[in-house]
Amino acid sequence: MFTRWGVRVFTLTALSAALAWSTGVSAQTRPAQQLPSLGEIDGFTVGDERRIGDQIASQLYRDPDYIDDPVLQEYVESIWFSLMDAARERGALGDSLDQQFAWHVFLGKDRSINAFALPGGYFGLHLGLINAVDSKDELASVMAHEISHVTQRHISRMVAQNARQTPLVIASMILGAIAVSQSPDAAQAVIAGGQALAIQNSLDFSRSMEQEADRIGLGLMAPAGFDPNGFVGMFNKLNQASSLNDRGQYPYLRTHPLSTQRMSDMQARLGQEGRNVQVQRTMEHAMVVARSRHFSLGRVDFLRSAVQAGLEAQANRNNFSAADQAGRLYGAAIASGQLREFAQARGFVDSLLQTTQGDSQAHRLAVLLNLELALSAKDASWAREADALVDRQARLRPELFLRTQYAVDMQPDARAGQDLTSQWQGWLTDHPSDAGAWQQLSRLWTAQNQPLRAIRADAEAQVARLDYPAAIDRLKAGQNMVRQLGSQADHVDASIIDSRLTAVTLLQRQREEGLKSLQ
Repeated sequence: MFTRWGVRVFTLTALSAALAWSTGVSAQTRPAQQLPSLGEIDGFTVGDERRIGDQIASQLYRDPDYIDDPVLQEYVESIWFSLMDAARERGALGDSLDQQFAWHVFLGKDRSINAFALPGGYFGLHLGLINAVDSKDELASVMAHEISHVTQRHISRMVAQNARQTPLVIASMILGAIAVSQSPDAAQAVIAGGQALAIQNSLDFSRSMEQEADRIGLGLMAPAGFDPNGFVGMFNKLNQASSLNDRGQYPYLRTHPLSTQRMSDMQARLGQEGRNVQVQRTMEHAMVVARSRHFSLGRVDFLRSAVQAGLEAQANRNNFSAADQAGRLYGAAIASGQLREFAQARGFVDSLLQTTQGDSQAHRLAVLLNLELALSAKDASWAREADALVDRQARLRPELFLRTQYAVDMQPDARAGQDLTSQWQGWLTDHPSDAGAWQQLSRLWTAQNQPLRAIRADAEAQVARLDYPAAIDRLKAGQNMVRQLGSQADHVDASIIDSRLTAVTLLQRQREEGLKSLQ
């Protein structure tokens, strides 16, 4: 899945490629379509699309390359949800899709430059894409393009063109294209013969759909707070990679070929101001890129080079821009921590805290890294000082994750753990499908000797990952614990577990029935 994707296609394009292969008709020969209504398309409903997406997403959650890093996740989601807000305002996102689709972002550690959209409002990107972009605007341009594929229901429109392939067969073909790069034998169990190769070697969606996604995505940029010229910067990168005979580093080029028509159309829409693009690289973005590279490239040789880059930034401050200096110091600090050289890591993060003083967003990331490193070092004194710098009123996911780790691992006063429990419950009221948040709540309840609540939170994390059988197992374990505790069991917790078991069992039954209806 995410693991070492290479040139494989696990994108919305893979779906169109599967359909094109099955008919033997090139996507380029298909006539351009008018925009459809965003309801049912030739019998393929919004609910059908969501069910297919859920089926594939449940596999992604299990992939070893899937990563839920609170800092990176927050950064990407800040772009994603700003674009969604803009799509709502411009009428590109109807109520039906808004309410029924998942709108969830996956991150994978793969170092190649790629992004993908899936049925049902799921979106994912390789960390390699974050590593490659020079600004938040460039990253937003890719996400704006992909979100437009989803809002315009390009998946449904392609499925509607070919009634011979059932949606679940198509989903299996996509999963087979993923499996073939890991194990050809495994791929054969999912799809037959040359289908995976046909999908992998397919280059494009229909031209009209690619241009449509460009046009609508471009229109989302400014309303979402991003520079539309981010499209130009990203197109320039893709064009350069294409001209240099890309050797697999840019799978995105295979799924989204950069035609001269697409480039000229974008230039025409942006006008003269789109021809001379000057990237505004911020300290925050440079630090996020450094973090992303750590997770995707973090071999020992890379870590050593990151430390050396940090030493150069400390010794020759005037030779680097503020953003470059912040990125180097951040990368050096996190690399030193990974190498267990914590004294050096603390020196880098102290320099970083000083460097970022004038930039609130960058300084916040430095404060969070300071606590992260202190916890990794298991240094109680350093952790106490670092924790004091974290904003207690900022009920944001990265802060809550690190403060929970501090509360559980470093054993501060019980009051702090209770406050965090309340804050996580408030967060989950607004984000009930946040599996990582449920896991943190489970950790807190375990530390507070609330085993039934901890089991229930574990089960809710499995529900959020769409793994209903695992959730049912956890809830049944909770029922067994209630019987063992007898009169000592909290009857409120026991009642909640019973009701959730009934609800999740119903969800599992509905999924099975829904999937049967798609066959």
